[in-house]
Amino acid sequence: MTAPLPIVYLARHGETAWSLSGQHTGLTNLPLTPAGELNASRLRERLAGIEFAKVFTSPLQRATRTCELAGFGCRAELDPDLLEWNYGDYEGLRSAEILAGRPDWLLFRDGCPGGESPSDVARRADRVVGRVRSIPGDVLIFSSGHFLRMLGARWLGLTPMGGRYLLLSTASVSALSYEHNLTKPAIRLWNDTRHVVE
Repeated sequence: MTAPLPIVYLARHGETAWSLSGQHTGLTNLPLTPAGELNASRLRERLAGIEFAKVFTSPLQRATRTCELAGFGCRAELDPDLLEWNYGDYEGLRSAEILAGRPDWLLFRDGCPGGESPSDVARRADRVVGRVRSIPGDVLIFSSGHFLRMLGARWLGLTPMGGRYLLLSTASVSALSYEHNLTKPAIRLWNDTRHVVE
């Protein structure tokens, strides 16, 4: 009997004021809203019974608080590679505001002036992929939407543009794993929000 293939679970942070308003939230260190706290706490039940060899979180408070409320704060390791995309000049702007001045803009193709390019974020994601693939057993990661979308794309071996197709809701759970063996990375689950209270 072969051992089960490892799974990397991805938890996006709970709602913040800017995720609710649609503003790009890179390194601005916002707290969770009350609804964000509620749904972060519901991750505890959603993830109950899964044994994790390691737990990692972005250092930003929206991720660390989500991690704490989900019941993993005491064992999580901070990983700066899990920080959200640095949006530079686009920090705090809504997509409509960016597109008004740059109608053909795509984050996963163009990046952000004064911030990170897609290749910058992909390099961070690649480092995370390399680290978690070396860990025997399941892993849990708490981070932000655009970074986790890039991580999903890079797990599959896609170009950075691949992240644009992997939408994520706040407080969602996703799972990266393999099909048949460790040479065939796959998505096992994506953007599961059945535990989220609307």
